[in-house]
Amino acid sequence: MHKQFMGGRLRRLREEARLTQAELARRLGLSASYLNQLENNQRPLTVAVLLKLKAQFGAEVERFGDDEGMHLVAQLREIAHDLPAGGQGGGMPLSQAEIKELVANMPGAARALVTLYQQRRHLTEQLEALTVGTDAQRNGQPAAGMPPSAPYEEVRDFFFARNNHIALLDEAAEAFAQQCDLPQGAAAEAALVAQLRQRHGVQTRMLTGVGEDTPRMLRHYDPQRRVLCVRASISAGQRAFQLATQLALLEAGSHIDLLVQSAGFGSDHARGLARIGLANYYAGALLLPYGAFLQAARDCRYDVEVLSQRFGVGFETICHRLSTLQRPSDRGIPFFFIRVDRAGNISKRQSATHFHFSKIGGTCPLWNVYEAFAQPGRIVVQLARMPDGRTYLWLARTVSGAGTGWGRPRKTFSVALGCDIRHARELVYAQGLDLADPQAAVPIGMGCKVCERQGCTQRAFPPLGRPLQVDENVNQSAPYAALP
Repeated sequence: MHKQFMGGRLRRLREEARLTQAELARRLGLSASYLNQLENNQRPLTVAVLLKLKAQFGAEVERFGDDEGMHLVAQLREIAHDLPAGGQGGGMPLSQAEIKELVANMPGAARALVTLYQQRRHLTEQLEALTVGTDAQRNGQPAAGMPPSAPYEEVRDFFFARNNHIALLDEAAEAFAQQCDLPQGAAAEAALVAQLRQRHGVQTRMLTGVGEDTPRMLRHYDPQRRVLCVRASISAGQRAFQLATQLALLEAGSHIDLLVQSAGFGSDHARGLARIGLANYYAGALLLPYGAFLQAARDCRYDVEVLSQRFGVGFETICHRLSTLQRPSDRGIPFFFIRVDRAGNISKRQSATHFHFSKIGGTCPLWNVYEAFAQPGRIVVQLARMPDGRTYLWLARTVSGAGTGWGRPRKTFSVALGCDIRHARELVYAQGLDLADPQAAVPIGMGCKVCERQGCTQRAFPPLGRPLQVDENVNQSAPYAALP
């Protein structure tokens, strides 16, 4: 086991608790000189001390885990590749060793750098949008503008910072389901209609027409008339989810408002997106209550299709709910959930762990999330190893929306669920895999532009910050060979 030097984090935890070194040392049963050595990275943080810290500070000690650190390292590596190179020799302005040292000793400063970079990128995008609009107006065209991506990133970071688990909503939804004796999954549809009517005076109507907007409209609520319209042609599980989402906004609106206000979002767009995300979270927790769903998942060894059949909801809904089961008193497996289209665009990304993919240059083409498109409807399993040596078990499958009529494109995505290999034996998908063989894992990366792997035949872009090896007398199978 590698030694962990986390003096900066320990010092910040102590200062936030407004304790002197002597006072904290007394509470932990340590000498003041030993604690001073820990805070100055002269001694590694041992398991015994970590347990004492957890007894003293509780959940706050979870910040000493590797998950946030690995995520910050990945973010800073990507930022370092994207910033102008310093010095005459070129190359990244920050080395890998410097990044790891910064995250280990000053995680607050690392997070601040990430925030500053995100703000810079947001302003750059706004400037580009204004430039595009000005050019269009000069050419006699309306200024379309480019919508900034920052609000989506703000909301994703909000969920990531909470390990994709919102305890306030999860507990409220579970309590409501027990109080109202609500059936689980798709079977809750009729009961949800009744609860909306009885508790909030909302009448529910099913959209069965064939108007132009009907195929696109899944749910529409009129607050003045207190009428909720839900598309009839979607599955029972989808209808139940739409009903539960509306109930969330009415029943748990105060909880949602409190979470949004305390998050400090930078725009109305981000606050609106967060409200939708939190309402969806409550809906999932209402249909799939924490305790019952986690026990069912453990009983079937996290077999997603078995859970889908039992609860009557879709493959994607089950995967998403599995990625939220991080209640401190009873944790499920920390999953990473992602949804992509054929072009590699990530439309959903939720994480209870540290797995990180690049935001520039696309994701890795060797990842099984893309292989799933070649085998529609079939679960594809993969052991994947990242450049840092960590190995993950991934399962992926395509999901498609119902057809909405001739000439209208059908939505098709690949949904993937992944976890660290140390949890793999708890999953049914590990059957037949040699988890102990390092050669069984497919080497993948965060994305071609920031991946440091050499000799990859699938590389689509040259690695950022690395000079290319150009020789007209040599032709290699691996494109964009970089100098060592």
